Amino acid sequence: MAARIIKIAEEISDRKVFVWALDWPGWCRSGRNLDAAHEALLAAAQRYAPVAAAAGLDLPLVARLEAVTQVAGGSGTDFGVPSTIIDDDRRPVNATEAARLTALVASSWAVFDAVASAAPEILRKGPRGGGRDTSKIVAHVDEADGAYAREIGIGQKPPTDRASVEAMRAAVLDVLARPSDGSPLADRKWPQRYAARRIAWHALDHAWEIEDKASLSG
Repeated sequence: MAARIIKIAEEISDRKVFVWALDWPGWCRSGRNLDAAHEALLAAAQRYAPVAAAAGLDLPLVARLEAVTQVAGGSGTDFGVPSTIIDDDRRPVNATEAARLTALVASSWAVFDAVASAAPEILRKGPRGGGRDTSKIVAHVDEADGAYAREIGIGQKPPTDRASVEAMRAAVLDVLARPSDGSPLADRKWPQRYAARRIAWHALDHAWEIEDKASLSG
């Protein structure tokens, strides 16, 4: 497979930098500065490849990263969330792209579920004893997805069990699968591309957190 230039965006605040691949929702990492964030993104390629594969896609080898957009972050960035909507997020989405975005979000959830189900309940804690165990991370992701669903116009109640999680996810995927002109969905704030990358990032960020903490918990 030929190596390709991966186009990325950069979101920079005083405390944290996020970088992400524009064409690959969920392939997003952070660092204290640009160099650290770029290094983290490159290192995550092998972890993201199974996500792409589960969506029926091949992640290309990386020749180099090319930043095509750089934006100032804010309090959300400092807090640890890639929260700035960029011009690229507002591009129209045709039927083919919508299907691709949907597949990548679905595979991100699938990877999260597989990691969580295989992990021990007790995970390594921080130096001061902080951090969540596996079931708490799962509950957090489900709760956040419920909030994300409301951001794209899905008004159902927050998920409380596996059936309601699956119903909520199906509703989200149904919205993301529709072509759009790039405007905010349901007259809210999030356009389709941002919704896809935010949801996929959150699921994978916590999947990889569980993997890292589980590998060191023993």
